[in-house]
Amino acid sequence: PWVIDGNELQPALGFDSVHVLNDFEVVAWSLPALQPADLVPLGGGEGLPGEPLLVVGPGTGFGVSCLIERHGSRLAVVTEAGHATLPAENEREERVIACLRRRLGHVSIERGALSGSGLQNLYEALAEIDGAQVPHRDAAAITKAALDGSCPVSRATLEMFCAILGSVAGNLAVTFGARGGVYIAGGIVPRFREFLAASAFRARFEAKGRFQDYLSNIPTKLVIKPDASFVGLKMFADHTAD
Repeated sequence: PWVIDGNELQPALGFDSVHVLNDFEVVAWSLPALQPADLVPLGGGEGLPGEPLLVVGPGTGFGVSCLIERHGSRLAVVTEAGHATLPAENEREERVIACLRRRLGHVSIERGALSGSGLQNLYEALAEIDGAQVPHRDAAAITKAALDGSCPVSRATLEMFCAILGSVAGNLAVTFGARGGVYIAGGIVPRFREFLAASAFRARFEAKGRFQDYLSNIPTKLVIKPDASFVGLKMFADHTAD
């Protein structure tokens, strides 16, 4: 219920200025400063210098921001892309989305798949359409059961999660022209980086018909630096002070 207003904080704290930044806006600011040790490559080329850098990430929600550089100035574009409609790439995903639509009404990217609650919704929908009896699991338990092989529905859920993440990231890369690179952040995916690398993520990222060659050159990388947000805050502060 908190309301954080920079215009109110500025006089209350006696600061010259106050900037309030969205969480993924901050991560976008960090991208040019991240080092190879902070990243896990997930395919693609080298990325083009000076072109937009996109960061997406499933966590409690689905965050998206794009860092654009023009004439020496940088801007992190803040979006609500997680609330866009979840797309389907095949008949099985269409059945899952139809199941979720009956329960949720509008099936967004965030609620339908790419968040902690989305992963749970995906799991329950797959169990329903397959007629499988499965115990109630939260996102952490689904991930654990998928990785240890103890639950086929959990594994199918995580596989679909990674595939959908690839499709959505590819859609957003085309939307923003993110030829500098696409970065995956957030609290969920770093827990199964090897699974993601072996999944359909990259193939689905590139599967855009006539634009496959365009996307094949765009690098995708997983951000594994825990304090990337603080790097982003410093980058923003330095840029704003210039």
